[in-house]
Amino acid sequence: MMTLEAQILAALPKAVSSLYQAEMAENQFNLQETRKEFEGQITVVTFPITRVSKKSPEQTGEEIGAYLQEHIPEIVGFNVIKGFLNLCISDEYWFNQLKSAYLNPNFGKAQANGRKVMVEYSSPNTNKPLHLGHIRNNLLGFSVAEILAANGNEVIKANLVNDRGIHICKSMLAWQKFGNGETPEASGLKGDHLVGKYYVIFDKEYKKQQDLLKAEGQTEDEAKKNAPLILEAQEMLQAWEAGDTDVIDLWKKMNGWVYAGFEQTYAKLGVDFKKFYYESDTYLLGKDIIEEGLSKGVFFKKPDGSVWIDLTADGLDEKLVLRADGTSVYITQDLGTAQLKYDDFGMDESIYVVGNEQDYHFKVLFLILEKLGKSWAKGLYHLSYGMVDLPSGKMKSREGTVVDADDLIDEMVATAKQRTEELGKVDGFSEEEKTKLYQMIGMGALKYFLLKVEPKKRLLFDPNESIDFQGNTGPFIQYTHARICSVLSKAAYNEQTELQYSGNLADTERDLLVSLANYPAVVENAAQEHSPALIANYVYELAKLYNKFYHEEPILKSEDTLVKHFRLSLSAATAAVLKKGMGLLGIQVPERM
Repeated sequence: MMTLEAQILAALPKAVSSLYQAEMAENQFNLQETRKEFEGQITVVTFPITRVSKKSPEQTGEEIGAYLQEHIPEIVGFNVIKGFLNLCISDEYWFNQLKSAYLNPNFGKAQANGRKVMVEYSSPNTNKPLHLGHIRNNLLGFSVAEILAANGNEVIKANLVNDRGIHICKSMLAWQKFGNGETPEASGLKGDHLVGKYYVIFDKEYKKQQDLLKAEGQTEDEAKKNAPLILEAQEMLQAWEAGDTDVIDLWKKMNGWVYAGFEQTYAKLGVDFKKFYYESDTYLLGKDIIEEGLSKGVFFKKPDGSVWIDLTADGLDEKLVLRADGTSVYITQDLGTAQLKYDDFGMDESIYVVGNEQDYHFKVLFLILEKLGKSWAKGLYHLSYGMVDLPSGKMKSREGTVVDADDLIDEMVATAKQRTEELGKVDGFSEEEKTKLYQMIGMGALKYFLLKVEPKKRLLFDPNESIDFQGNTGPFIQYTHARICSVLSKAAYNEQTELQYSGNLADTERDLLVSLANYPAVVENAAQEHSPALIANYVYELAKLYNKFYHEEPILKSEDTLVKHFRLSLSAATAAVLKKGMGLLGIQVPERM
């Protein structure tokens, strides 16, 4: 069935042809939601039409408005404000939308479109626990994947684990030297925290050795290179690459501890993955691509045998892609891994969720793949995001330098418990129900606060500010959903009861219906922009509108049976869309609160 917006877009070229004997394609017209201070629900921007009407925007709007009202029954009036034609849509149309669309379980979910998209996120190092930056990364990646899936895409959630390299060997060596066989079971520590502990120990001991060497007259650079610990770590890496059995066994054991720890944190965050890639499997990839690029003249060799690409004509610089000794650099491996992922899944789009400190790296990577003639390179996208800061002193940190993800999650749940009990929102709850609610509110507050901000922006995360039952917060939206569920429960609402039109709508009712109508377009736009923030701010505005409606129009006390059932159905549709929207952010909403 054609939407009203589609009907209007289809009618506009006919209006132009009839009124001005000219041609304009549908994609040349611009529809917007009418601004709240003006009457109407759908706005046509008339400026583009003046090119063929040869009249003022106001006169053009009057003529187009009269044509649309005559040819589309749902349009019952219009007004023109400068270059904007505001169309007033009949109350019966909005009522019928509630009846036919908004209460449909599939409302806002697109049919499969045949597109395949990979979203790669998390990408942790196996030498330490996940931290606050990883939380934003995981939440962004998961939410974008869910939004893309809601738009009909087949989505592959991927995680490229950095499980090899000198940093991994540092943890391994420190545990070997100072661990006395300590295990997660014996220590009571999560495996990732235990391994992270030895990474910190390595760093402390390494610095002690540097200080001793500097006291003996070595420069800082010399001390860093000559400290026995770093030399041993380098030897361990070489032994790993040579396949030394003892080193490989230790590597497997300690990585196993880390993965078990990561799984617990991922479960708390509510994120998941379909495909794992491991750098230990991919670090030698890319050398075939270098040979291919040399044969095509995309790369060139310098006299020392190193291989480069000259990107100066593209506003970048020369980039090393293979060292003189034939060993890879990061971009070599990334070229090979990009090819591997495409060979595995043949996706139309591949999204890398990586912090903005890597912006330049991805510009270079994507450009090289395009120059190599990779047909799929146009589908590569870097979802760049800004750093997350915390007010000083607000959150403890296990390592003293970064905010540990598990600490932050525990703190959020504890704060949720304290604030919820202070407000008396858990009267009559069992202990199990309370625990589940605190978890839901704490995680909802964390996720919403991090996702409501556009990804590219750096943000300041204040845990106390995020757990507020008023304002633009997750708990406010969760509370609104619980409020609606309470209303529906008290009324013993039956969604099977036939909805009947009961006359004119109140302003708050119409506003809610118009907002619900926008949900599919918001989900579509969020996918195009790779921005969960659009969903977050939409559900906040919807929750605000519902609370205004709730306070201004009697629902349970309405004396008219038809009106009461309509308002209950409107409440049910609002709750459903709040739940869907929050679900796309990875946030659960409670039915009691």
